[in-house]
Amino acid sequence: MISSSSLAKKAPTPPASRPDPDTMLIQVYKDLAANNLSQAEAKIDALLEAYPNFHLAHLIRGDLLLMHTRPVTTLGAIEKAPADRLKDLRDEAMVRLKSLRQRPDPDLVPRAILQLRDDQKYALIVDTKQSRLYVYHNQAGQLKLMTDYYVSQGKLGINKVKEGDQKTPVGVYHITSHLSRKTLPDFYGSGALPINYPNEWDKINGRSGSGIWLHGTPSNVYSRPPLASDGCVVLTNPDFEKLQSSIEIGKTPVIITEQAEFINKAKWNGERTIATKMIDGWRRDMESMNNTRILANYSQKFKSVLGEDSRTWLNKNKLPQHATNDISIKVRDMSLFRYPGQNDMLVSVFMQDTAVGKKKVSVRKRQYWAKEGMQWKIIAENNI
Repeated sequence: MISSSSLAKKAPTPPASRPDPDTMLIQVYKDLAANNLSQAEAKIDALLEAYPNFHLAHLIRGDLLLMHTRPVTTLGAIEKAPADRLKDLRDEAMVRLKSLRQRPDPDLVPRAILQLRDDQKYALIVDTKQSRLYVYHNQAGQLKLMTDYYVSQGKLGINKVKEGDQKTPVGVYHITSHLSRKTLPDFYGSGALPINYPNEWDKINGRSGSGIWLHGTPSNVYSRPPLASDGCVVLTNPDFEKLQSSIEIGKTPVIITEQAEFINKAKWNGERTIATKMIDGWRRDMESMNNTRILANYSQKFKSVLGEDSRTWLNKNKLPQHATNDISIKVRDMSLFRYPGQNDMLVSVFMQDTAVGKKKVSVRKRQYWAKEGMQWKIIAENNI
């Protein structure tokens, strides 16, 4: 193995010329399959030169050296190594290699993102089963996969319920701020991007906790095992630094799901059309000022963040009356998402512009829609 002292003497590889770790690992294993041990060693040495604290690469290099003396049939053949540490590195190797073999088809789109508003240039999807974060670019309403990164998640998996359960939440969130390296302990590496957990749906369902961030790793660690955080989503420092260019505070959505689903554009357009028609139907019913029509859009299970039922919520947020009933409601700047972890649930975020006579009021609204039988109903709503 390479000693830490010899590594410290090497000048760091310029970021622009650094190899992609996952691609390089695949190439190493391809070389081994073709009995090209020397080429595999050269690649792993190049990887370690670029990322001296990449522990998985050190383990693989140790295996390559052992192959000169005896057969190696498993990753981490070193004797007397800590079993828990070996398991962590083997798990990391497995998800890294698997994710490259199962990358999303570029002709498919993520089902979770039905629509982004024009000023939302990027969206992030965290696939916890693949330990992968996908970055999508919004190009005139069409989604294009830009890149993806290996990530770590909560030690006890997903579906966070309470403070300290060491689980990563599942849901639709947004980046709320950026915390720079200089303001944080070294544990968070190159910085942090907090998200708005718990969101309205989390609060309605009694989920608690805070401090869920996307962040980097300590300076002496390149990457962490797939299950390693207290609930945060953790990237390598080089990946976090690249990710920052795709982040707009308050705009960039983060969809955390157990397993991302990808569909063809025809199906995606069809589902988006159904969702936008549903919102427009609600808008027209609100505009009618007919209580029966309006209430028909709301589930009997409706609950606001404060625990109000639909009648109480609507009464508190009812539109002002006008003698001529000259009322106009417009919906603009809308984003639409399928809510992960829930069967047939959507979340819509939009600006509602209401004109009553000469008075105009605008409010940003977030609605959660659930399918009940053959109909979609609003199960939660909040003005944000």
